[in-house]
Amino acid sequence: MSQFTPIEIANWLAIYLATGLCCLIALALSVTVALHDSVRERVWSQVRDMRSALLFVPKLWWRWQKLYLLSTPVTLGIVLYFAASLRWI
Repeated sequence: MSQFTPIEIANWLAIYLATGLCCLIALALSVTVALHDSVRERVWSQVRDMRSALLFVPKLWWRWQKLYLLSTPVTLGIVLYFAASLRWI
């Protein structure tokens, strides 16, 4: 009934697990670097009124988002290399 062999199913599950693990590592590293840079640059010192307080969260989010998106080529490279190393027969 299934069109996949047990080896193919195991390989696909391994690829999904590897992708999730790489994304989790990238998330942790990007959050850590964003927080470290924010503390080092003391970005909260620029918050003086309500408008700057409302703009502080999107700036912090954008800082994290840039770092996380920069990890995409590395994640793709790791997962593709891992998928190429699996035996599919």
